[in-house]
Amino acid sequence: MAEGGEALLDGLLASADRERLMAHIGEFAKRVKLSGTAEELESFRYLEAEMRGFGYRTALLSHDAYISLPVSSVLRVDGAEIRSITHSMSRPTGAAGISAPLVYVGEGGRDDFAGRDVAGKIVLVDGIAVENVADLASRAGAIGEIHISPTEHLYEMCISPVWGSPSQTTRGHLPKTAVVTIPRDEGAALRARCLAGETVLASLQTEVDTGWRKTPLLVCDLDAPDGGADAPFVLFSGHHDTWHFGVMDNGGANATMLEAARLLAGARASWRRGLRVCFWSGHSHGRYSGSAWYADEYWAELDRRCAAHVNVDSTGAIGASVLTNSGVVDELAGLAREVIAAETGQVHAGRRQGRAADQSFWGVGIPSMFGSLSHQPPGPVKMLTALGWWWHTPHDLADKIDPDNLVRDTRIVLRTLWALLARPILPLDYVSYAEALQVELARIDNDLAGRFDIAPLRAAAEELGEAARIFGAIAAARADEARAGALDRVLMHASRHLVPINYTQGDRFRHDPAVPLPAWLALEPIRALAAEPPASVDLPFHAVDARQARNRVLKALKEATAELRSAQ
Repeated sequence: MAEGGEALLDGLLASADRERLMAHIGEFAKRVKLSGTAEELESFRYLEAEMRGFGYRTALLSHDAYISLPVSSVLRVDGAEIRSITHSMSRPTGAAGISAPLVYVGEGGRDDFAGRDVAGKIVLVDGIAVENVADLASRAGAIGEIHISPTEHLYEMCISPVWGSPSQTTRGHLPKTAVVTIPRDEGAALRARCLAGETVLASLQTEVDTGWRKTPLLVCDLDAPDGGADAPFVLFSGHHDTWHFGVMDNGGANATMLEAARLLAGARASWRRGLRVCFWSGHSHGRYSGSAWYADEYWAELDRRCAAHVNVDSTGAIGASVLTNSGVVDELAGLAREVIAAETGQVHAGRRQGRAADQSFWGVGIPSMFGSLSHQPPGPVKMLTALGWWWHTPHDLADKIDPDNLVRDTRIVLRTLWALLARPILPLDYVSYAEALQVELARIDNDLAGRFDIAPLRAAAEELGEAARIFGAIAAARADEARAGALDRVLMHASRHLVPINYTQGDRFRHDPAVPLPAWLALEPIRALAAEPPASVDLPFHAVDARQARNRVLKALKEATAELRSAQ
């Protein structure tokens, strides 16, 4: 970075205002912000007024979203009620409820359900309610789920495996089970009875308010000095809807967004790219319905203009001392390491992004980073996330924010956005991408043991890496030239081919399920063939899928390589 750029960044970092951040926290602590409610909209208007005051153009949109708000649940075993909550996208039972024997299925993985007759029964599951268990239970014919919390607290969750609002095609994948969570100790007693071979009958009643409703979405734009209608921008986003008051999740991140937007606006003269800040609804109660709708509705503009996506979630928590585990795509892992080390001295692990955090833009081909940024150190209790015992509970209040941690996390975000906005060339490292792909292809080739030829893919990955290395040298030499903008376009065009084969099944226009998915998802049909026994009668069927996957990935690699070579 040039000396002047470093001085500007230092000034931004020094100006991160603790009092302003905590004033925002005080505002966000005033309201429960359930998706599509009047209280949420009132809070969105606060965001809009602040962003307008910083000089951004704002548009408070309203769109249809499929939202599910839990209302109440009653669980009885042996006539005694057990404290419980139901979940977003759970099936409502009606007043009559359901009654059935319990079947204990461990943590509810695929192997846990294998060979178990759960049809017409209620499954008892260790752990927080999640979408993949709801999907497996529904497919297996269960009528209900009782999840055992890892603590005495009950964690609000959305359990739909459908990403965003369901379509006519995907609505059949919504959960078919009535789902509740109960405390750890009460769950342990039920588990012990099931493991002892006792027949345990449970009665369950759930009420859930699910349907289409209008939800808000705030879009805020500020152009680079030389920007125009088609100039590239960086997307900076976070959700605003909450469970309960949600002061950490996501008030902390919303405070970070506001303060970063304010400070960056003051340094706009040095931007090379514009900044678009989006606040989503429907994250918590619509399975990322806001960002998914935005990706669909504005797909063409995002494809044409969006250079990268930075998402933030749950910043500034008390005790959040771990800064090494935030998610990032391979081509931005170097930037993540740089900003984390500069601010904290910690070494970022380059953890792959998970299927969460409003990452609705992989199909478009937009490289992304972060989501939850700072985490709790490992503890004795196995939690779904490392965001604190209060996460997704009524205890997520202002006392869970550490002002110093909030300033620290905001400074990390400022460093990240400054690099993406102000560097002469976008910091997208497709050498690292190619190296990661080569490692994965070598592993798959070993598993294939000669049963399927992926030599063309391995050669194409090597060619991509070489083209990226040459491109990097060219970019370094021309960083201060007028052609720098054209080099940005080359990287953006390459990303449209490369991000989808890493993070999607290959369809750029549909959202993959909201369940855990493997790395290099477009290669999954080839991995499936490699996993089959040599004598399997299914091998020819897998080979059909594998050939199609090979063609898809090979085409993407060659197109991206051609883009990078076009700069020579």
